[in-house]
Amino acid sequence: MSSLSPSLSLSLSLSLSLSLSPAPPKFLRTPNDQTGVQGGVASFICQATGDPRPKIVWNKKGKKVSNQRFEVIDFDDGSGSVLRIQPLRTPRDEAIYECVASNTVGELSATTRLTVLREDQLPPGFPTIDMGPQLKVVERTRTATMLCAASGNPDPDISWFKDFLPVNTTNNNGRIKQLRSGALQIEQSEESDQGKYECVATNNDGTRYSAPANLYVRVRRVPPRFSIPPTDNEIMPGGSVNITCVAVGSPMPYVKWMLGAEDLTPEDDMPIGRNVLELTDVRQSNNYTCVAMSTLGVIEAVAQITVKALPKPPGIPLVTERTATSITLTWDSGNPEPVSYYIIQHKSKISEDTYKEIDGVATTRYSVGGLSPYSDYEFRVVAVNNIGRGSPSDGIEAKTAEQAPSTAPRQVRGRMLSATTAIIHWDEPEEANGQIMGYRVYYTMDSAQHVNIWEKQIVRGSNFLTIQGLIPNKTYYIKVLAYTSVGDGPLSADLQIIAKTGVPSQPTDFKGEAKSETSILLSWIAPAQTGQDNQIMGYELLYKKGDDKEEKRISFEPTTTYLLKDLKPFTTYTFQLAARSKHGIGAYTNEISAETPQTLFAKNFHVKAAMKTSVLLTWEIPDNYNAAQPFTILYDNGQSVEVDGKLTQKLITGLQAGTQYSFLLTNRGNSAGGLQHRVSTMTAPDILRTKPYLIGKTNLDGMVSVELPSVQTSEKVRGYYIVVVPLKKQRTGKYLKPWDSPDEMNLEELLKEINRTTRGLRFRRQAEPKAYIAAYFKDLPTEFTLGDTKIYGDFENKQLANGQEYIFFVLAVLEISENTMYATSPYSDPVVSADLDPQPIIDEEEGLIWVVGPVLAVVFIICIVIAILLYKRKRAESEARKGSLPNSKEIPSHNPTDPVELRRMNFQTPGSGDPGYPSNLHSSSMASHPPIPILELADHLERLKANDNLKFSQEYEVNMRLVSYLFAYLGQIGSLFKSRHVMLFSRNPLIQSLQKCYSPANLPFRKASPHRTAGIQEKKLRWLPVENLFTGRTRGTQISQSFQSAQCKAHHPRAAVSLNGNNFPI
Repeated sequence: MSSLSPSLSLSLSLSLSLSLSPAPPKFLRTPNDQTGVQGGVASFICQATGDPRPKIVWNKKGKKVSNQRFEVIDFDDGSGSVLRIQPLRTPRDEAIYECVASNTVGELSATTRLTVLREDQLPPGFPTIDMGPQLKVVERTRTATMLCAASGNPDPDISWFKDFLPVNTTNNNGRIKQLRSGALQIEQSEESDQGKYECVATNNDGTRYSAPANLYVRVRRVPPRFSIPPTDNEIMPGGSVNITCVAVGSPMPYVKWMLGAEDLTPEDDMPIGRNVLELTDVRQSNNYTCVAMSTLGVIEAVAQITVKALPKPPGIPLVTERTATSITLTWDSGNPEPVSYYIIQHKSKISEDTYKEIDGVATTRYSVGGLSPYSDYEFRVVAVNNIGRGSPSDGIEAKTAEQAPSTAPRQVRGRMLSATTAIIHWDEPEEANGQIMGYRVYYTMDSAQHVNIWEKQIVRGSNFLTIQGLIPNKTYYIKVLAYTSVGDGPLSADLQIIAKTGVPSQPTDFKGEAKSETSILLSWIAPAQTGQDNQIMGYELLYKKGDDKEEKRISFEPTTTYLLKDLKPFTTYTFQLAARSKHGIGAYTNEISAETPQTLFAKNFHVKAAMKTSVLLTWEIPDNYNAAQPFTILYDNGQSVEVDGKLTQKLITGLQAGTQYSFLLTNRGNSAGGLQHRVSTMTAPDILRTKPYLIGKTNLDGMVSVELPSVQTSEKVRGYYIVVVPLKKQRTGKYLKPWDSPDEMNLEELLKEINRTTRGLRFRRQAEPKAYIAAYFKDLPTEFTLGDTKIYGDFENKQLANGQEYIFFVLAVLEISENTMYATSPYSDPVVSADLDPQPIIDEEEGLIWVVGPVLAVVFIICIVIAILLYKRKRAESEARKGSLPNSKEIPSHNPTDPVELRRMNFQTPGSGDPGYPSNLHSSSMASHPPIPILELADHLERLKANDNLKFSQEYEVNMRLVSYLFAYLGQIGSLFKSRHVMLFSRNPLIQSLQKCYSPANLPFRKASPHRTAGIQEKKLRWLPVENLFTGRTRGTQISQSFQSAQCKAHHPRAAVSLNGNNFPI
């Protein structure tokens, strides 16, 4: 590139320096002189430019205008201002007004004159507003037109003001323009176009303003709202999270994020409607605020971001209240983040045990109860949040308040120092509950008296007392109690002592404990011995059973324990013991009791089968066990289930797969003392996680193809079984699935079904649907066909019954431990076998009705048909005796026996010779009527039907209709059976005749192979569609052909049908 010439470079430098240097004010628009009308408006416009931007000041007569009627309105761009005077007053407003524009560089001014005329002073050509703008409301983006019409001489020019500022029609891309009529047209109206508009008419005589009119731009306004508010989140320390906030409204709001008072979204990059806050490496929990704002309002929503961390230790707990058994603590949380709850840890100061914990404390104040009186404890507090438990607080020591002793003095014992003096010793109570202030010793010879009447002595500072003045050879009863500053403790048990020298005192701490079902071990502390002459030589034991009055006595050598044997199980015994010396037997102890345990309540407690989520436990119970006492099975950290005392097995469900469990069998009355049975096992692993799937629908043969689940295990599997479970159909028609999972089934029931080989009779009541094994595989195939009737590993894959619904699953037998494990797949979807003729499910009684009922109905109808035939036959014979017989020459030489032939010969259809039948005058009798071929039977029937005078013989017409109805009813009965067969036991000659005459192709039934049942010939007839035997040419022809068969002629050589005088030989 060539270098610039020196002159060009200097010119550019001067131009640049001039453009950057300050410039004095320069007027862009100066005010013009105006003549206004009193009460009207006058506006002066002044605009200037400069660098820096000049400031515009208005003066009147050299002074800055300052009046309520004088208003200075600045342009939006700061280029100038408008001096508006309203209302005008004369003559005070008539003056010279000055516009002064000044900046740091210079000052510039322009003057103008205002003339104000009264209405009566206006010249004739002064402008007049004929039509001013009117209030207008327009939809946003629509066109708004503000009308204005003015007159004057000369015609005035029209201009517009909006909100007291002149309307600029040149700097808006033609959107706002003034029409030739003077009207102001605003296209694509915006909210900024809304305001107060004035029309100004100006000519040489003056200026007149119209009344202002408002233009409203209507906008659909919806305050902002959150469509997707921010959500709270919990993250790990140093984690990241994105928080989304979406707000809608009209106009659409701006959305920003804030943390406290800090803006997290830049003002110049504030999105509209949606804002996503991205947080990374978050170390501290905070509340983030989403702010949505528009011209219609500002809304906020807070999202809490919680950094998961273990809580800090709470403050040191303070003791605010104490009693003999409780300490009330308060503490400070010590955590700015929320704490889920607190754990109070406490233990005795002198104890070596670990802290006991009180869980779930929701407040910072808690009273710890169940403490021992007058005891020192240590307390501390742990805070817990959703991450876990934090470190404990610093500990504090506190002592509970005093209380009266809870127990009596221990080891109360005594001995005689002489015949009238005894010394009594005792030990401090086990639960003194405070500082022991002293003891009171009570003694008497009459134990029936109230203790307050006994002699008493108070002892302070020691644990023994010498009692003098006793009466020799008398038995004394002695009690001791301890007391504190709060109150008295309980009295000790009676100590009996005999006021006799050398006699042993009462044994102490006498107790009994069952060792077996038939033995109790007694123990005691021997009385104190003084001198060789007072040595204990043995003991005397008195005992009895329960409420028996007879006591037994046993003597034995000196010892401190004695095992009493040969007792009865589950029995309570009472005992008393006394020591013996050579001076005599001492005082007996107070009566104690002990109970022998019940006979072992169960044995052989073991795991029968371990499934994936259940375990089958079994045991045996002795014959003499009291079944009224139920069993209890404890398992899985305190869970328990109660079992009826008569049962010997229990299926425990709801377990976890592949988990070790321990089961403890006990009963309610004997939960200790070794009367328990424990067994442990592991549940089967989950190796069949998916259910079998149906590949296709069940076909007509009761088979369906299924896809078996895949096996996911490295364990040794002994084999796989396909188990089919028929579902029971309820009366509502729905099938009931009794278990939610195969693990809830009882495998023993399944084994019984496997071993069952017989089946009930057809109409025997069906048992409850039982599960059965359809197949066994060493290795599980991927597909299998249910119901193909094949044998798989000695198990028959039975055909699926029609209309029955099934579910099935896969059962795997595992060899993992000494117990048998069964892993099951989930149940398949229900499988319904195809049912060509679905029948309602019936019980035994209902089935019997549906079978016996139709048979009885058939027999009843046959009896009615036979009765009708016999009745008509007798009636016909009776009428024949009354009438005249035909001539002997008309009778054939043979003796007919066929009822049709006899009917034709003896009961002729009346002809011309019968005056009772005038319509048959031209008809010959039946005997003389020429035969009509059977092939023409159908045509002849049609001709007879056309003649109202001719009808069928009533007997054959009725009989044939009855037979047709009978066959139709038999067909309805046959539809009740899936095989559509009817068993008909026919003894009726008419039925037998029809069976022999009709050909199988034309009969409404066809004959099957005969069967012998109970000596009766049984004919099995399949029902075919029944039509009227005498309708239609085709049916008539078929009947004619049937009647002409050789079999029919052989059976009925002279059979004929009488049709009103027409003989039809068959």
